[in-house]
Amino acid sequence: MRIKRDKYLNELKSKMHNKMIKIVTGIRRCGKSYLLNEIFFDYLISLGIKEDHIIRISLEDLENEYLTDAHVLNEHVKSLIVDNQMFYLIVDEIQQVDRFIPLLNGWLKIKNLDVYVSGSNSKFLSKDVITEFRGRGDEIYVSPLSFKEYYEARSIDFDDAWNEYIIFGGMPFVFERRTSEQKSKYLKDLFNEIYIKDIKERYGIRNDTRLEILLNIISSSIGSLTNPSKIEHTFKTVKQETLSRNTIESYLDILEDSFLIKKTNRYDIKGRKYINTPSKYYFVDIGLRNARLNFRQLEDTHMMENIIFNELINRGYNVDIGVVEVSEKNENGNYVRKSLEIDFVANMSNDKIYIQSAYHMSNDEKVRQEIRPFVNVQDSFRKFIIVRDNIDVRKDDYGFTTIGLKYFLLNEDPFRL
Repeated sequence: MRIKRDKYLNELKSKMHNKMIKIVTGIRRCGKSYLLNEIFFDYLISLGIKEDHIIRISLEDLENEYLTDAHVLNEHVKSLIVDNQMFYLIVDEIQQVDRFIPLLNGWLKIKNLDVYVSGSNSKFLSKDVITEFRGRGDEIYVSPLSFKEYYEARSIDFDDAWNEYIIFGGMPFVFERRTSEQKSKYLKDLFNEIYIKDIKERYGIRNDTRLEILLNIISSSIGSLTNPSKIEHTFKTVKQETLSRNTIESYLDILEDSFLIKKTNRYDIKGRKYINTPSKYYFVDIGLRNARLNFRQLEDTHMMENIIFNELINRGYNVDIGVVEVSEKNENGNYVRKSLEIDFVANMSNDKIYIQSAYHMSNDEKVRQEIRPFVNVQDSFRKFIIVRDNIDVRKDDYGFTTIGLKYFLLNEDPFRL
């Protein structure tokens, strides 16, 4: 069965012939190759482009190992451009090539060559594109399957699809596994045989045990504030291990560069400034997070929050944690300062929205708890609460909007009311 990835196909279509290198990035096994070599390839064929004018090279294939030399790959590609018609070049895992930046720059000079490459590490791609390409690289970030993509492909009841997705996530090859045991094994193998192994080799990490312990700590703390100092303390007191703050920071950067996790910072809404620490980390795929913990600690509230975060990122929002400082009387009648938290401050262009993730709001006390930060913000930006309850949209007496999870996940723009 073909899973539609229309969002990314449309991005590719909009960037054709723009005289830039199209760079498709994302975590390994998220579907980058399938997007380029199947979906986009078929689209090119539908335009009437001859198959011999579409050059496809996978640098993960053993038979193409000799092409990881930049000079050899360059000569190979040029030998296939045999006339003046437009050629389309698709190269998987371009970071396998030494000195790929000058190679790509050279391909930009070939007038009848439209280039699309994929890569699985932002340190070797995104950051280099910014510094070396100077506006000549166009990045398309691909995520694992969104819930909507998964739901439409599965063609089952929403609740059944959600119960699968919240446990096993949206890695495309999980979709093909039939049993829970097969899905679990696949996700665990991804960590051991692909991600951990790749990170160790790429960064020369010898003591991978500490890296894996760090992964477990981050997995256990999704939706919770943390920082390197707190993690260092956890190593000492719980794991009986010593790991310096600098090493922890380095490991966290590596996990981000490998697209396994994403960091979100705290933003003081009234003070209009960022707070450096602590931060929150979310997994790019909830199934990978669960596999990391051997499918323990399956808290519905935290998993739903992680999925909402990913959905906002996929829709193009920049996402922060909102902090609202208030001064309130305590039981002794003294004023004390408190920090209230808004789960997500989502920005896109000039649009800003505040979002709370609340699994259930079963009583008035829970409602007051969720809206309390909103009440204290006192600005004109729209404020939403996303709940697991089976509702569409509901306005409350305070002017805030409650949205059901199903409505949020399946609508193109759930915030346009």
